[in-house]
Amino acid sequence: MRLTERSRRVRRKPDTLTARESEVLKWVARGKSARQIGEVLQITKRTVDAHVHSAIRKIGAISRVNAVAIAIRDRIIEV
Repeated sequence: MRLTERSRRVRRKPDTLTARESEVLKWVARGKSARQIGEVLQITKRTVDAHVHSAIRKIGAISRVNAVAIAIRDRIIEV
């Protein structure tokens, strides 16, 4: 199954992500590492990873990159 086929089938509402999950995905989209995001948001790398993992699960993505692509496509985040 191609990546785009899966993301189309599992399409979710934009309001499924918390504000923090959306914020973390915005930073991921800008190319920041979990450590860098943690420094900016004053949270631990582990917490950043938890937010990313949760966002990936909620929007049906298979990776960080796929999560960002879906979030931009569905206008969950703007870069």
